[in-house]
Amino acid sequence: MLTLIGGGARSGKSSYALSLGNSVIDSGKRALFVATAEAVDDEMEQRIAKHKVERRSEYDLIEEPRELAKVLIQARDYDIVIVDCLTLWLSNLMLENIEPDFEDVIEAGRSINSAVVFVTNETGEGIVPMHPISRKFRDLSGQMNVAFAKYCDQVVAMKFGIPMVLKGITDVK
Repeated sequence: MLTLIGGGARSGKSSYALSLGNSVIDSGKRALFVATAEAVDDEMEQRIAKHKVERRSEYDLIEEPRELAKVLIQARDYDIVIVDCLTLWLSNLMLENIEPDFEDVIEAGRSINSAVVFVTNETGEGIVPMHPISRKFRDLSGQMNVAFAKYCDQVVAMKFGIPMVLKGITDVK
């Protein structure tokens, strides 16, 4: 099962994804956390450190900023895989002028028997950015979110820390 969790900055996306993973760990099963962030500056290092503190030690961790499909295919032995986050993955690819292949990542997630949870940011509800690269990022992230939402079994929007099911099962935490 593929799940997409989206929302604005600090809306509770990662915490909600971890709550799903924690439930799996509590039942004695294996969980993998795939982090796409890179510590490119002091502020990002602090964000990453905060996320590590919030994550339980039972998670296996792979830090992979670009090769998500490859990581997912190799994650067959896990009961749940959390990818946090697609938006940073997209940003990492754009910074290196690599064309993102959304379908490749989606297919990789669908090809394994694990539950896969993708975390993403909603970037299109704000103002139109002034810089062309920022507009391209906003447009690509919107296209990415639409592509993932189309193929995910469940889509959850986070608003003010509250999960709202847009697609799929309604039994959310």
